[in-house]
Order: sequence, then structure tokens, then C-alpha cells
Amino acid sequence: MRQRGQRIRRRESREHRDRWMITYADLITLLLIFFVVLYAMSSLDQEKYGSVIASLQRSFQTGSGILDGGSGVMGGGNGLENGQNGPGSGSTGLSSPSPAPSAGASAGTVGGSGQAGATPGAEEPPSPRELAFRRQEAKLAELMNVITRYVKDNQLGDQIFVADKPQGIAITLSDRFLFDVGKADLKPAALPALRQLSGLFRGIGATVSIEGHTDNTSVLPSSRYKDNWELSGARALSVLRFFLDEESLSPGQFQYAGYADTRPAADNTTESGRQKNRRVEIIVLRQLQEE
Repeated sequence: MRQRGQRIRRRESREHRDRWMITYADLITLLLIFFVVLYAMSSLDQEKYGSVIASLQRSFQTGSGILDGGSGVMGGGNGLENGQNGPGSGSTGLSSPSPAPSAGASAGTVGGSGQAGATPGAEEPPSPRELAFRRQEAKLAELMNVITRYVKDNQLGDQIFVADKPQGIAITLSDRFLFDVGKADLKPAALPALRQLSGLFRGIGATVSIEGHTDNTSVLPSSRYKDNWELSGARALSVLRFFLDEESLSPGQFQYAGYADTRPAADNTTESGRQKNRRVEIIVLRQLQEE
């Protein structure tokens, strides 16, 4: 009986000692599964990878881009250079931008020569949004050229400034051109230029942001406006009201804001710098409106 009891206790102690193998086996199994999952995640879908590479190659090899002599904004055949009126035409008004190149011309010609692309049958036509963006870029480029010509012909270079910025075409109007000191009522002399601008904004297909700015000088105690925030906002709103009420442009096309002296264009320590900061900026944003 004593020997049998010893054998039973020896067998139980051996079983207790071997239980660590169960945990070890579970750990090895989990590690194996983990590495299998890692391997599966690292495997590339060759078909999708080849499709992406082919798409990128077509994008870089296409002949209808904006800068490569195709039918984009600076293209040779349908670009703006051949479609503009020369500065010597004698007209001092702003002419409406000419129609943008058609989708077919943009997708099927290179350099305006009428020849097919370098790899016929392999190119995919541009998406509708890409075509819309190209048309808008063409309109913005011609808009800047037309306004620049108008400013030069009417000798308004010290009152109206035009610049192509990353966010869009910025038209800066001096406060002396638009308003009396400390006021937000438009001067009659500024109305013809604003009326010409409204004709260009009609059908441009982009959002127009009107932003009022001031210098860091406080408003006069006799002013109807509490501070520069109210004055800058009221001036931007006056320009917006002219476009909506007098020219009947679509309200959904515009946005406005007043920034007071928080976004200076020059140094406020000098009179010339403060004069540059008192301005209204009309920016035709480089973005497509939602249809």
C-alpha cells in the first residue's frame, strides 16, 4: 500500500511539472498565426498594383496637360494666347471671357495640331471633374489678363491690383478708390469698375470671396462703427450688396468677411504701409462649386 501511494504521488507531481507545455504550445500557435497574418498583409495584389502603375504612366505621358503644349490653359492650339484680343484693340472695357475649349478638343488633340496622342487606344479620357477644373483654370487665367488690361487702359494701377495667388485670382481695391475716410458707402466713381467686374463674375463657376481689411488705427469717435472689425465687415458687405442688389448676381456664389487689422499687407508703422492695408480684396477662389 505504501509503494502504491508513492507511485500515485509521483505520477501526480510529474503531471504538475508538465503543465507548462500547454501554455508553451498555445504561445507557439499564436505566434504562428501572427506571422501568417503579417505575411498575408505584406502580399501585394499584383493586378491592382499594375493598374495603379499604368494609370500613373498615362498621366505623365498624356499630351493634353495644362503646361505641355496641349489644349490646357497655356496650350499652343486652344490656349489663351491665340484667343485674346490684343492690348491695342482700343477698348477700355472688360470683355467677357471667351468659351473654354471643349471636352473633346482637350482629350483628343495635342498642341492644337489635331493629331492623336502618342499612345492611341491606351489613354483614358479625363474625368468630368478634371475637365471642369481645366475649364475653370482657363477662365481664371483669362480673367486675370482681362482685368490687368482694363487697369492699364484706365490708368488705375495705383488703385486696383491683380495677383495670381495659390487660393485664386486676387483683385485688391484701395479704400481711397472705394470709400471715404471711416465710411463704408461706395463712391460713385468706383461703381463702373465694380460693374465691369460683375460681368466677369457672371458664369465664372467659382466662389468669390470679398474680404475687408483696415490698418491698426482706431476708428474716429464720431464714426458709426464701433471698431475696425465692424468697419472692415461693413465695407466688404457694401461691395457684396452691390453685386447682389445692383447686378443681380447669385448669392450662392459669394462669401464675405471682415478681418480688421489682423491680416496686414504691409508695415503699419508707415503711412504708405497703412494705406496698403486699408483695402478690400475680391478673390475668385480656385475651387469648383458643388453641383
